Amino acid sequence: MPRRLPHPAAGRNLAAPTGPAAAGQAGRAAQRALQARRQPTITEYSTPTSGAGPAGVTTGPDGNLWFTEYDANQVGRLTPSGGFTEYTLPTSSSYPGEITTGPDGNLWFTESNSGQIAKMTTSGTITEYALPSSTAGPWSIVTGPDGNLWFTESNTNKIGKITTSGTITEYTLPTSGAYALYITVGPDNALWFTEPAPGNIGRITTSGTITETAAPGSGTGNALPIGITVGPDNNLWFTDSGIGTVNSLTTGGTFTSYTLSDVNAGPYDITTGPDGNLWFTETYDNNLASTTTSGTINEYALPTSSAYPINVTNGPNSSLWLSENLVDKITQATP
Repeated sequence: MPRRLPHPAAGRNLAAPTGPAAAGQAGRAAQRALQARRQPTITEYSTPTSGAGPAGVTTGPDGNLWFTEYDANQVGRLTPSGGFTEYTLPTSSSYPGEITTGPDGNLWFTESNSGQIAKMTTSGTITEYALPSSTAGPWSIVTGPDGNLWFTESNTNKIGKITTSGTITEYTLPTSGAYALYITVGPDNALWFTEPAPGNIGRITTSGTITETAAPGSGTGNALPIGITVGPDNNLWFTDSGIGTVNSLTTGGTFTSYTLSDVNAGPYDITTGPDGNLWFTETYDNNLASTTTSGTINEYALPTSSAYPINVTNGPNSSLWLSENLVDKITQATP
């Protein structure tokens, strides 16, 4: 199952903007705070395969949820009404990781154990593309602004790019052993990614220029940035499992951090929800949580204990959809 990361206890909390210029922003923030306090309606759907270990989850081009089954070596499809279909991967023990919709209308996902990037049609036809190293450990994948797929190679310290026809290009990170994990497209049309090992946030342009910036807490050796996304405020937002924070980052390099009620909660993946708030999973505290862009945090316990929620995405029915890795469930949460 996906790598479990330690949770050293530390953190900081920076103040939200103040002054007359923030008045309209404060009104919108108050509305989002009210929405955030509403208990979401949560429905869990069990995968047909026991021991599936669902991990990555995304909305497909067909309007269904598509997810990887890390332990069962399958990719699954879930209709918004709860109907499942599962597809077995050609390569055994590939341990599929993250999944996304590509610019070609296919699903694209990583195979973390076989060192491959795979393409899948909505009818279930799978094509696999081998990376130069079979031990690359690809994990997160996203469609870039250039029409290519971009992905992290956690074990070989690289960011990779693959065209929809299968041509692969790799870029080595400046910091050795960075363990690049999650990647997203920033508001500046660059790719932004997390580096848990050194505690950095990385940025790579579509031409391959890489910049790394130390995240808050990295000086103590405790920072552990994991998930990353773009918020409704056009800032980058990321979770830090090492110091128990959710953080914003401007493209100019300004960080703001908000500390969770439990610094050992294990914040993991993060996405922008249908209500204009940021939503993230807390793997160790078994919660789905939200934050407004001004830092008001609310946490909601999942119905099934010890579910180990990992990934979350904004999907059909104006809902969040998340994977519960240890209990084999895909869960819908409607704010």
